[in-house]
Amino acid sequence: VQLQASGGGLVQAGDSLRLSCTASGRTFSSSDMGWFRQAPGKEREFVAAISWNGGTLHYASSMKGRFTISRDNAKNTVILQMKNLKPEDTAVYYCAARSGGSYYNPENYRYWGQGTQVTVSS
Repeated sequence: VQLQASGGGLVQAGDSLRLSCTASGRTFSSSDMGWFRQAPGKEREFVAAISWNGGTLHYASSMKGRFTISRDNAKNTVILQMKNLKPEDTAVYYCAARSGGSYYNPENYRYWGQGTQVTVSS
């Protein structure tokens, strides 16, 4: 699976942003997908995940209620809708395909996109 993340940019606090992750490869529709983020000097952090059929969703507690993950298997796309963005949301956001194990651990994701920068100004 090859992943391409897009949709990042510079926004103001309180704004919304929609990230997309487009996948190539026949296994996307059977892959659980996740979003992670990494701020400068910090470890990669779990954001949200969605099961292969969209039936199971996971969110980091600090993002629950502000971020929504969804997918469209017909379009090989995973979406992260973010609202009420805060300066602390500034990071590079990555999409990834899970290979097994905990949804929350980045080590359980085998394929990664290149990341898209999200910058939130105060």
